[in-house]
Amino acid sequence: MSSYLATEIGTVRKKWTDRLPVALIYPNTYPVAVSNLGFQLVYSLLNEQDTLVCERFVYPSAGEPLRSLESNRPLTDFPLVLGSISFEEDYPRLAALLAAGGVAPVAATRGVEVGNGSPLVILGGVAVFMNPEPLAPFADLIVIGEAEPVLAELMHALVSLLARDASRLEIVRHVAASIAACYAPALYSFRFAPDGRVLAIDHEPCAPARVRRSVVSEGAAAAHSQLLSPDAELGMFMTELGRGCGRGCRFCAAGFIYRPPRLWKEDQVLGGLQARPDGFSRIGLLGMEMAEARVLDRIAEYLSENSCQLSFSSLRADRISSTLLDLLAASRLKSAAIAPDGASQRLRRVINKGLDEDDLIGAGVSLVAAGIVNLKLYVMIGLPTETNEDLAELAALVRRLQREILPIGRQRGRVSELTLSVNSFVPKPWTPFQYLPFGGLSPEAAARCRDEKKAVLALKEKIKYLRESLTGVANLRIKVDRPERALQQAVLARGDRRLGPVLLDMAVQGLSMNSALRRHGLGAWEYAVRPRDEEELFPWEVIDHGITRDFLWREYCRGMAGRKTAPCDTARCRRCGACDEKDSA
Repeated sequence: MSSYLATEIGTVRKKWTDRLPVALIYPNTYPVAVSNLGFQLVYSLLNEQDTLVCERFVYPSAGEPLRSLESNRPLTDFPLVLGSISFEEDYPRLAALLAAGGVAPVAATRGVEVGNGSPLVILGGVAVFMNPEPLAPFADLIVIGEAEPVLAELMHALVSLLARDASRLEIVRHVAASIAACYAPALYSFRFAPDGRVLAIDHEPCAPARVRRSVVSEGAAAAHSQLLSPDAELGMFMTELGRGCGRGCRFCAAGFIYRPPRLWKEDQVLGGLQARPDGFSRIGLLGMEMAEARVLDRIAEYLSENSCQLSFSSLRADRISSTLLDLLAASRLKSAAIAPDGASQRLRRVINKGLDEDDLIGAGVSLVAAGIVNLKLYVMIGLPTETNEDLAELAALVRRLQREILPIGRQRGRVSELTLSVNSFVPKPWTPFQYLPFGGLSPEAAARCRDEKKAVLALKEKIKYLRESLTGVANLRIKVDRPERALQQAVLARGDRRLGPVLLDMAVQGLSMNSALRRHGLGAWEYAVRPRDEEELFPWEVIDHGITRDFLWREYCRGMAGRKTAPCDTARCRRCGACDEKDSA
C-alpha cells in the first residue's frame, strides 16, 4: 500500500516524538481517497499543528493488512482516529476498517480510558454532517459542518485533555459543552414510535439541544489540492471557485447544507491555482456553476500563460459563456457534461432547475462546436409527479440534440458521441424533497403498499420505457444506475442510529442490507419509501444548518405546485434562515 507514496506529491512525514498520533481514515480505496479535496484539506490542517502527527488509512486491497500509508503502523498505535466520509455507500466500509484495525467499531464498547487500541473516534465529511445518525453508534464525536473553523480548536482541546488522562466520557462532555459544531452522540437519546418515527430527542444538560454547524467565512482562501498522485481517480489539481450554490434545486443537499453560497474572490482563486506544483497541467475547477465572467477571464489568462488544461464535472447550461467556450477550446477538452436533471420542462419547474429545452440544446451545440466529442447529459428518474409523458419529452430532447450536433461532427470529420446518464432520485435530508418517497411513488401510493420492491420496480419500468423510447438513436449510449443500489442509499440517507447494528452486520458478517435489516426488526420501506408529513421530527434535526422547517415545507409545496423560487441573493434575502444564522454568528 505504501508504494503509492513513491509517486505522490505532498506526503507529510513527521517524527512521532512528543507528538500526538492521529489516524485519518477514508473508507474507500487510495485512488478515491486521494481525489477527495475534503480529505486532503483535513490531512493538511492536522499536520500543520506541531503537536500532532497525522497519518492516513485507506481501504486495503484484498489480503493486505490495514496499515498507515506514511509509516506502515497499525491503527492501534493511534489514540485519535478521524474519519472523513463523503458517501453513504462507504458507511459499512468505515465499520469494517475499524474492526480490521483492531478497534471496537461501536463507541459504547470501547474502554473508559482513551489510548492505543481504544481510541477516540471522530467523524466528519459531507455525508455525516447531512445526517450523522446512521454512524452515531460508531463515533465518540462528530464534526458538523466545514472543518476549517473548528479543527484547530478541537485538536488543541484534545491534546490538553489526553495529557491529563481525562476519561472518554469527560472528553466528550467537555467538547460538547465548550466547542461549537461538535456533536457527541452518547449524550443524546432518541425515542421512537412503533412505525419508526422519532417521538423525541433527549440530551444531557451539558450538551446543546441542537448542534449548530460550522461555516467557513467568505474571507477564507480558496481550498486547493494538497496531495497529487498519478494513481488518483481524478488525476488533476483541484481548486475551489466557491462553496455552495444559490440556485435552490429542491433535490440537492449540497445546495442547502452549504448555504449561504460563497464565491471566492479572484485573488483567492488565483492563489489556489498558483500552489500547483510543476508538472501538473490539468486543472479541475469546483463550483463552475457559480463562476463570474471576470474570474473566468483571469483563469483563462492563467491557463494560457501556464500551458494548463481545464477540467470540470458538469456545466450549467445557461451559464456557458464565450469566455468559457474559449477556455474549453484552449484546453483541448474532449468531454463535457450538462445536467437537465429533470426529464421534462414541467419536472424542471418542480425541482426548481430553471432550464428550458432551448437552454439545453444551445449548450450542447455550443460545446460540440468548441471541440467536445463526448457530451454527457445527467438526468434523474423517480422525481416527484414524474410520468411516462415526462420521459417521452426527454427522449424527444435527446433526439433533437443528436440531430443538432450531428452536422457539426460530420463537418470536422468526427461525430460526437452522446451519453445519457440516468440515476435514480434519492430523497436527502435538509432538502425540500426530504418528505418524499423513494421511487417516484406518490405519498398515497407509497403509504398503501408497505413494500420497497414496488419502488424499485417502478424505477425499472421507467428505465425500460426510456430505453425503448430511444431505440435507433445513433451514437447514443445510455448508462443507468441499479435501483436496488439507490434504494440502499435512500435507506442510509434518511436513517437513524438504529442502523448501527445493521451496518456492523453488513461490514463484519457480510450480510446483505435486507438480511441485516430483517435481523434487527427493521425494513427498507420504513426508511426509504414511507412518506413524511410537515410535523414529523427527523433524526437529523439533532443538528442545525440554520435552515428553517417552515422554509423547507414551503419549498416542498411550491415544488409540487410547479412554482419557481428565485436564486439566493445573500445581500438581502432572508427566506431560508441560513443568512440570519450568518449575521448572528
